[in-house]
Amino acid sequence: MNRQTKQFLAPLKKNYNSKKTYDIYPSFPVKSGKINEGYNTLVDEIQNEKCIILEGYTGIDWMEIISNFIHLLTLKEKKVSLIAIDDYIKSESDIINTVSPFLGGNDPVFGKITSLDLIDLFNKKKLKNITLEKNTDITIIYGTGASLAKKKGLLLYFDLPKNELKYRMRSGSVTNIGLKGTKDPKQTYKHFYFVDWIVLNKKKKSLLPEIDFVVDQQRPKHPVWIQGDDMRRTLDDMSVNFFRVRPWFEPGVWGGSWMKEHFEQLNNEVPNYAWSFEMITPENGLMLENQGYLLEISFDFLMYHAGKNILGKAFKRFQDEFPIRFDFLDTFNGGNLSVQCHPKTDYIKKEFGENFTQDETYYILDAEKDATVYLGFHEDINPDHFKRELKNSFKTKEVLNIKKYIQKFPAKKHDLFLIPNGTVHCSGINNLVLEISSTPYTYTFKMYDWQRLDLDGNPRPLNIDRAFENLDFSRKGSVVEESLISKPEVAETGIDWEKIHLPTHHDHFYNIYRYEFNTNIEIQTHNQCHILMLVEGESIELITDQGVHQIFNYAETFAIPAAAKKYKIINKGSTLAKLIVSFVKDEAC
Repeated sequence: MNRQTKQFLAPLKKNYNSKKTYDIYPSFPVKSGKINEGYNTLVDEIQNEKCIILEGYTGIDWMEIISNFIHLLTLKEKKVSLIAIDDYIKSESDIINTVSPFLGGNDPVFGKITSLDLIDLFNKKKLKNITLEKNTDITIIYGTGASLAKKKGLLLYFDLPKNELKYRMRSGSVTNIGLKGTKDPKQTYKHFYFVDWIVLNKKKKSLLPEIDFVVDQQRPKHPVWIQGDDMRRTLDDMSVNFFRVRPWFEPGVWGGSWMKEHFEQLNNEVPNYAWSFEMITPENGLMLENQGYLLEISFDFLMYHAGKNILGKAFKRFQDEFPIRFDFLDTFNGGNLSVQCHPKTDYIKKEFGENFTQDETYYILDAEKDATVYLGFHEDINPDHFKRELKNSFKTKEVLNIKKYIQKFPAKKHDLFLIPNGTVHCSGINNLVLEISSTPYTYTFKMYDWQRLDLDGNPRPLNIDRAFENLDFSRKGSVVEESLISKPEVAETGIDWEKIHLPTHHDHFYNIYRYEFNTNIEIQTHNQCHILMLVEGESIELITDQGVHQIFNYAETFAIPAAAKKYKIINKGSTLAKLIVSFVKDEAC
């Protein structure tokens, strides 16, 4: 199956190197069980079953899978009958009618989280009539939704990382469930986000306790697989120790050079890197490792299996949704981000069906001397005049002097800018921003984008009207510096360490602290999940309460589940270590 990207395909085996540098393929060890490679080993395992259900995510290459199964089973002199679940899906026109209420009409970006289930995209009457042939050795029911046949058999789940799904989508190899033709990639992604991923994730959650084998199908002709019980035991182990998701990287119109220069495993044959999804859990995967083999599963497997262990006291509020995200915004030698804001809580619930909104902070991991952040309005802002100027600029393509309306602040390493919903903002050039935020991430209302085209030469969509339905014009003048730039406070001190509180806005449901230490520190989780990053120093060693050891390097994001209870961090470098820790505020649980 084709993929459109210059990003490397994940290696089949872990390549260890001795350098203490950022790892783009982090992994967690499988201590109970084994990761296997190849269709041949998988067929050897299941060849004596009477019925096999091959279920999986959208974007899976079912033709590769079924052709290999038939070939290998035929060599074993097995008579195979096939049932393609796609034959039981609704007609394309029926599916379009079913999903259209959730796709936002002509809106180029936004829809509404669907209330549908996967079975709503299938012909329920036809599904009930599925029967298994008697004169056959093995019946294989295959395709996305195969479990809807409700036949007793061995259940294999084929998973695919979201980044690979996007790369396949961009090449035109993948489209939305039940659609025969491809759409514009932005529209396909909108359909994924608001419909396909929702129904598939609900089905995945319901199947998780029953899955007999999980197969990672991202590498053509080289699937890797693990028994379901072994995966679940590994998730149990992870849920009381630590996890680090596999980050992934994207170029963009404003992207910079910092990540290209600092992350050695990246492909540098790209114009820039604008983002790194360090921990945006709707998108990231978890890589498991055994005997050198790497197998990736989607992050939601962990939340569905062990959400209470992960979130602790915050689980009651957030359930399966991981509440906090970390990501990088790189503008070194790049451009300004778009001038933007994010929706208010009641707006995002009503308009898009989300449970909470995108309240952000910008932590400045690195910056040049001329780096700046645009934040809040000037005291004399006239909303009507500002809106007219934005719309005129969009229509005429004239460059707008945005500094007339929005304040601009110098940015230096370790500053924290607070961006609660409704706040106008953007990063200027020459920043490496660690964006610490609540999880929803597609809800950016762009008002001005410096008259740029995207990397494909097309205009980037703006959302001026939606922005003005959410902008808080009271965040202006001196209020901005007083309330939207965090003022660090020393919370605790020890012999060679300090715990510094970086207060967030009252609208933020998460806290941020920074530990600065020369030797080691011990931290209690207090039944909260901690998300961490080494923001200064070379490397650190984590020692969990279970006795697990793990090294993390500069700029790597990792998390300690609430159930870990306590952990120790040892500074492995020769200079002062600075470690960011973020977690949900107790009062927000």
